[in-house]
Amino acid sequence: MQTNELSGSDAMLEQRNFGIEPWAIRETGFDPGNLGHAESVFALANGHIGLRGNLDEGEPYGLPGTYLNSFFEYRPLPYAEGGYGYPESGQAVLNVTNGKVLRLMVDDEPLDIRYGDLRHHERVLDFRAGTLTREFEWVSPAGKAVRVRSERLVSLAQRAVAAIRYTVSAVDQPILVVVQSELVANEELPTGGNDPRVEAALVQPLQPEAHYVDDSGVTLLHRVEQSGLRMAATMAHDIDAPDGFQVHTSAHEDLGRTTITCRLLPGQHLRIVKHLAYGWSSQRSLPALNDQVRAARTVARYHGFEGLLDEQRRYLTDYWASADVEIEGDPQLQQAVRFALFHVLQAGARAERRAIAAKGLTGPGYDGHTFWDTETFVLPMLSHTAPDAAADALRWRQSILPQARERAEQLGLSGAAFPWRTIRGAECSGYWPAGTAAFHLNADIADAVIRHVQTTGDADFEREVGVELLVETARLWMSVGQHAPGGGFRIDGVTGPDEYSAVADNNIYTNLMAQRNLNGAAAACERHPGKASELAVAAEETAAWRKAAENMVIPFDDQLGVHAQSEGFTSHGRWDFAGTSPGQYPLMLHFPYFDIYRKQVVKQADLVLAMQLCPEAFTPEQKARNFAYYEQITVRDSSLSAATQAVIAAETGHLDLAYDYVSETALLDLGDLAGNTAHGLHIAALAGAWNGVVAGFGGLRHLSTGLALAPRLPGALTRIVFRLRWRGRCLVVEITPDQAVYHLVYGEDLELRHHGELITVPRDGSTARPIPAPEPVEPVRQPRGREPLARRIREGAA
Repeated sequence: MQTNELSGSDAMLEQRNFGIEPWAIRETGFDPGNLGHAESVFALANGHIGLRGNLDEGEPYGLPGTYLNSFFEYRPLPYAEGGYGYPESGQAVLNVTNGKVLRLMVDDEPLDIRYGDLRHHERVLDFRAGTLTREFEWVSPAGKAVRVRSERLVSLAQRAVAAIRYTVSAVDQPILVVVQSELVANEELPTGGNDPRVEAALVQPLQPEAHYVDDSGVTLLHRVEQSGLRMAATMAHDIDAPDGFQVHTSAHEDLGRTTITCRLLPGQHLRIVKHLAYGWSSQRSLPALNDQVRAARTVARYHGFEGLLDEQRRYLTDYWASADVEIEGDPQLQQAVRFALFHVLQAGARAERRAIAAKGLTGPGYDGHTFWDTETFVLPMLSHTAPDAAADALRWRQSILPQARERAEQLGLSGAAFPWRTIRGAECSGYWPAGTAAFHLNADIADAVIRHVQTTGDADFEREVGVELLVETARLWMSVGQHAPGGGFRIDGVTGPDEYSAVADNNIYTNLMAQRNLNGAAAACERHPGKASELAVAAEETAAWRKAAENMVIPFDDQLGVHAQSEGFTSHGRWDFAGTSPGQYPLMLHFPYFDIYRKQVVKQADLVLAMQLCPEAFTPEQKARNFAYYEQITVRDSSLSAATQAVIAAETGHLDLAYDYVSETALLDLGDLAGNTAHGLHIAALAGAWNGVVAGFGGLRHLSTGLALAPRLPGALTRIVFRLRWRGRCLVVEITPDQAVYHLVYGEDLELRHHGELITVPRDGSTARPIPAPEPVEPVRQPRGREPLARRIREGAA
């Protein structure tokens, strides 16, 4: 998953028109060739609603986009040859009714910044205010100047609400202004697929059911034919204008429009506050959904735009108080990490028992699907920074257990087989080595449950949600694996995180995570015997889980002194890296899978990820040797790899290499390093930026003995401060080259391990410890042309 082609190691990490500052992304000027990329970067969302950063006037655009979490339509999954268990249809997120549009006429000229004279244009995404602000001055071809300021937000406090404040000012001449504020359904989208059957399934997917005009505004209701989902969008306006302005509102099946007309003298302005509310349901009636969104709209107008802004700032102030990461020594990395933290929050803050997709709600990439990325990369960050959002994401997994049980039964297995990629619980992958054989997803979900409970200490969550997920995933392993006659519990014929080694025997990542799953399920059942009894778990079953875990096969190559990623992997032939040109990456698009599968070449960190998530399964010496070995054959044809490589590079003493990897994952979308940010941000890679700093330079690990940290800085950085929530506490960790200071903002005394030493951080107090000097290490090598991107701060950046 998350296949990308990254530039070579000498590439400069450009940020297009984006300046570098600590708490915002600022775009100066207007680049028509960068529209799609900027629309993703400037997207606003809250986990329920997503608005791409399209221009207010509607055009020009790269890709229009308004999304509701889990609102989708079915689409065909064509196969050249069918097979048992293949999904018959996929699911695709839909571009829903667009409420961002505010078309502007200046006298008789439509405002289109491609024409006339654009004197100034600036957009700012503010991480503390949670707003996208746009200011520009434009002169029409007829010579009439106008100044426009737009402020847009998607409320983190009110799940269904978004709002825009749009101000038009006359500059030096009287002008007649007409603003057409619209709700537009079934927008024409750029074609992007090669299969006309798929394209046809998603053309004008919103079927009109009702449209209303009332004293306050317009409401449009639509239904989707195959999925049967119903949605509603509504808008209302508050207007501040000189005397004599006129307002007219109309509605049709796919269009609602409020037209405001007024004359402005130089210095006068027209200010429109557009309140939007969205909702969808698979069960509620049309009247009920209509009432729901109109009520949300009413509440938004009651608060007013300033009230919504105040709520947004308070929400984000609370978030940053326990989530912020401070970095000294690299302003570009500081900005990128906060950008990452902001967008990951936006992806999940108000998802509320719906999925967190790979692209969040920033674009239609991957059809809006959720993968294992969420549990492995996103939820560890959210559990430490926004635990309610993490808990709700796992409650969503619990809600799709019926489909997961059905899928397991279809495959002849026990327990639950969660889908590799999905929106609402059905398997949507037509690539069977992943959609069928990548069972590690089950253990990834279990791992997220275990980590969340460790982080929060939430026994109620474990009993109500965690135990059932752990039990059903553990049951799967007992039917996928087997006790071999010669000893050992084997898990054969599976695909691990490295999709360049599909359908392998005893993939170490899968086996170790399954081991963690089995032991975690047994322990949770012992802590919650009542819940275990409800799930028909007997002592014999938990004993069988523990026995399988104890006897799990972990392949090791004694001759090379390294762990084999899977059984026999280290005996495969080596990939011809010297004969592979930069233009032949990603390999999957230029070579047959048959050739890739039988060679030692790794798409993304697999065994290395196992060393991060199951650290106690490896000795320090094994980690060093494994990292050096697999670094030589990992080509990083995935955006998920760099963050993991950063963590283990830091742990094994390669701090400057870790810095390169952290920088790459943090700047993946700001620099459009994969060339596909126009289709949405890479939410897991953004979470990986936090992971690279906190688990890499901070050394954060969840051990059997509790919380552990082993902080160290790379040479380029002079100070890092990060915050963690841990069992009712907020811990601040400050790292400088010589020492680490641990401070409890609130909560009871905390015991943790600092580089192996058990220390206590007192309530309302601090504990300082020296950082031991790292042991010297030999440099490690990467395949030619697949080194991490070199870090270069743009000339003149502060």
